[in-house]
Amino acid sequence: MKKLINAPDAVLQDALRGVEAAHGDRVRVSYDPPIVVRKDAPVQGKVGLISGGGSGHEPMHGGYVGPGMLDAACPGEVFTSPTPDQMAEATKAVNGGAGVVHIVKNYTGDVMNFDMAAELGRGEDIEVETVLTNDDVAVEDSLYTAGRRGVGVTVLVEKICGGAADDGKSLKEVADLGRRVNANGRSMGMALTPCITPASGNPSFELGEDEVEIGIGIHGEPGRFREKIGPASQIAERLMTPILEDLPFSSGDRVLAFVNGMGGTPLIELYVMYAEVAKIAQGHGLTIERNLIGNYITSLEMQGCSITLVKLDDEMLRYWDAPVNTPALRWGV
Repeated sequence: MKKLINAPDAVLQDALRGVEAAHGDRVRVSYDPPIVVRKDAPVQGKVGLISGGGSGHEPMHGGYVGPGMLDAACPGEVFTSPTPDQMAEATKAVNGGAGVVHIVKNYTGDVMNFDMAAELGRGEDIEVETVLTNDDVAVEDSLYTAGRRGVGVTVLVEKICGGAADDGKSLKEVADLGRRVNANGRSMGMALTPCITPASGNPSFELGEDEVEIGIGIHGEPGRFREKIGPASQIAERLMTPILEDLPFSSGDRVLAFVNGMGGTPLIELYVMYAEVAKIAQGHGLTIERNLIGNYITSLEMQGCSITLVKLDDEMLRYWDAPVNTPALRWGV
């Protein structure tokens, strides 16, 4: 195993020091408990947005803290849920009097700990709403979940809800919008290689040199099936077909198409995949109104990709286009 680290048990703290050094103009970093907070939080009268999860998926979530997106992020150790006290501290740190939305990926530890944090927040008279993301069509239950996993749509919920919150929408309006984005979004991923956590030093699963895993999760969980590697067009079809059938998407729908790298995939290959996604979408009569291409919800150094489609309405489109100024997403400013 070769990694650019000092020690396996220091990765999170060392990475947070890097975030603070690089982006101290936009965020402030707490180390005990670990939290990344928008520099000007709490913003009075604005709904606060927090999310969190295990580290190793960067830039999610700390890279999305800033105007137009999250007010705080709670990073756990690599592939490990953050703790309720982190989430409770983040909730207090971003409470500007209009309530706080928790955006939670459907992983058992995240759900349980965010539920506890929400109760702690309510105990301090902070209104808390939860938006659960569960967009992965690959498997119904997995090693880390009861029900579907929350994956790529999480990034889109954070951006769209962030725009709505900055526009002065109420707690209920922001939460309902996030739930609508999730309900209209579907994702599926694949892997060319496993990943290696710093603590274990071993691959997360075994995969032959000529094999791909279709339907993996962001922690390297196994998916629907394994097969010999084929061309990008075949892999795109494997991912897009279940997505299109599950919602289902219909001819005439406007969509946001998100082709995400799992951490180790070159951008040139993601554009090859996007070309295939666009061709399949066009063949089904979909209009891609917006897109996002790059490494935005990763699995350490895993090679592979995921595809997310969200059926758009005018409000979603408006807040996707709204200005955002975070370390990982920035436009309109």
